[in-house]
Amino acid sequence: MAEQLILEGSTREERYRELYPQLQALLGAETDRIANLANMAAAFRQTFGFFWVGFYLVSGRELVLGPFQGDIACTRIPYGRGVCGDAWAKGMSLVVPDVDSYPGHIACSSLSRSEIVVPIRSVRGEVVGVLDVDSQELGDFTEEIDRPWLEQYVGLLAPLFP
Repeated sequence: MAEQLILEGSTREERYRELYPQLQALLGAETDRIANLANMAAAFRQTFGFFWVGFYLVSGRELVLGPFQGDIACTRIPYGRGVCGDAWAKGMSLVVPDVDSYPGHIACSSLSRSEIVVPIRSVRGEVVGVLDVDSQELGDFTEEIDRPWLEQYVGLLAPLFP
């Protein structure tokens, strides 16, 4: 089991590339859902210095806060509300360069300026939660780099949701 990340890349894309096999090995050695979500959140925060990174899991018609790294967060998010609820309802990743301009944005922290939310799918393809990543910088996430890499990472979680 990996207990230390080895990262030498200077760009975000290089770090995504280096982190992937290490996180793949870490998650593959553990079957507990909460432990894996917690380690993935910690790895993202450690690697990229994101302001907030965590998971919300589907419970009925709400997303409920799961493992995360960062300041205290909103505990429940209704289906179709805010960036997380919209990503769940639409079943697609959302990159928001300026959260203040997003209609219906839920401000869990006034320090968050941009956000990316990636749906987590079960092995059957159902959305069972979302990965939520916030930055204190405007336009910090891109469709070209962050979205495809985070979607690939989230794909590692499907076996935890049979």
